[in-house]
Amino acid sequence: MLNRPIRKRSERGLTLVELIVTVAILGILASAAVPIARFKVKREKERELRRDLWEMRDAIDHYKDAADKGAFQTKVDSQNYPPDLETLVNGVDVQGKKVKFLRRIPVDPMTGKTEWGLHSMQDDPKSDSFGGQSVFDVYSKSQGTALDGTKYSDW
Repeated sequence: MLNRPIRKRSERGLTLVELIVTVAILGILASAAVPIARFKVKREKERELRRDLWEMRDAIDHYKDAADKGAFQTKVDSQNYPPDLETLVNGVDVQGKKVKFLRRIPVDPMTGKTEWGLHSMQDDPKSDSFGGQSVFDVYSKSQGTALDGTKYSDW
């Protein structure tokens, strides 16, 4: 008789087939998780873009309201809109006090830059060129498409 150790059924390890099946199942689950993660990241960037656009547009509106009420002087052809985004950050003098409308120019989450497309009242709404008279609206310079199928530059 040979002296072979007797193994109990409960002490056996995984067979190669079981190991391959397990790895295949884990691979399928991981490949399903990647698109979901990408979708979530894109959705978060879109929320951030909407918030940043709203924040800047709100600052432009507050600037115009203050200028319309005569709190400070603006250029004649500006129609009381700010000359640029930096003016919203740097502020204007109102009765000896510096009034700021925006803390900072936000970073565009789609491009990773603080460069935004600008429109003035004199510009064609569909044009991507800025006349430079005053800032009426802002938009993203990203050429990407949102989850809903619209272009980020149209937001």
